[in-house]
Amino acid sequence: MKKVFLGLFVGLLGLSLTACGSENNKSEAKEKNDEVTIYLIRHGKTFFNTTDQVQGFADSPLTDVGISQAEKLGEGLKDIKFDLAYSSELGRQRNTAKLILSKSEHKTPELLEHDGFKEWNYGGYEGKTNGEMWEPIFEKNGLKLDENWSDYEKLVEKIGDAGIANAIAENDPLKAAETYDEITTRGQAAMDQVIKDAKKKNAENVMIVSSGSMIPTILELIVPEEYQGEVLDNCSVTILKYKDNKYSLDVIGDTQYIEE
Repeated sequence: MKKVFLGLFVGLLGLSLTACGSENNKSEAKEKNDEVTIYLIRHGKTFFNTTDQVQGFADSPLTDVGISQAEKLGEGLKDIKFDLAYSSELGRQRNTAKLILSKSEHKTPELLEHDGFKEWNYGGYEGKTNGEMWEPIFEKNGLKLDENWSDYEKLVEKIGDAGIANAIAENDPLKAAETYDEITTRGQAAMDQVIKDAKKKNAENVMIVSSGSMIPTILELIVPEEYQGEVLDNCSVTILKYKDNKYSLDVIGDTQYIEE
């Protein structure tokens, strides 16, 4: 009988030590993965990008160039194991994300969709030429809109994202365009969800595919001192680090993976 009790005791002790070891490993893993790297990617080139049409909540398909950009970017990022991946329901974002993940050399995560990553809603300007929406804003601020958007950074410096969004909403004949408060509310909610999910999954690398105005808005929200209003090209990569409840900007608008 004593041998039976002794055997039980040794067995329970072994289980206890194993459990402690497991908990210690989890703790070490959590400490090791304290930093999250977030890859903010603009979608590939679309039909509306090519025809110079306003594209917010309205959607248009990726062109052959856009598909090629996403595939090249996927090749460039194939060694990175993404633990989480996001886009919105917009096809141009979703398809870009899927093309990138298809090139991965690792098991890929389920693509999650969040409306917070959708482009700005331009209301009655959706589908119209960019000139119709942007020229009145540039002219009002003593600037000129050209095909290279040469004065865009000056416009951002002068009135900021808030001034631009609110001017669009004010000028919109349908009064359906989002205000800056509406845009930032959903953008902040989206990033909060990412961090919540990352902590839950102990994620190290996160991919987010969004759009050319929404990504700068997110940067203005979380790294306002570091983002200087740079224009982000299709399939450019912006890298953020998140650690100790703080974001930092590591790379802005990198296009090395898609350059010929």
